[in-house]
Amino acid sequence: MPPDAPPSRPPAPWWRHGHVWLVVAGPAVVVVASVVTAVIAARGADTMVTDDAWRGGIEIGKQLARDRARLPANQARNHAATPTADR
Repeated sequence: MPPDAPPSRPPAPWWRHGHVWLVVAGPAVVVVASVVTAVIAARGADTMVTDDAWRGGIEIGKQLARDRARLPANQARNHAATPTADR
């Protein structure tokens, strides 16, 4: 080194560089998000389907069939009760 050169500074520690935090922040956010997702999944787990769940489906099907059978009567009733523009 020349005698009139300023003394060199020691390099800064790694945590003082902004680009290091930019590189570390992406994976850190992903890890935190995955832990949050795992907690949500564990706390709000769906219940298991019971062995006789198909019976409820059969009852819903019967109710829908009854509703479809009444559909023409309901439409006629609603049509008759609908006021027209000339009344």
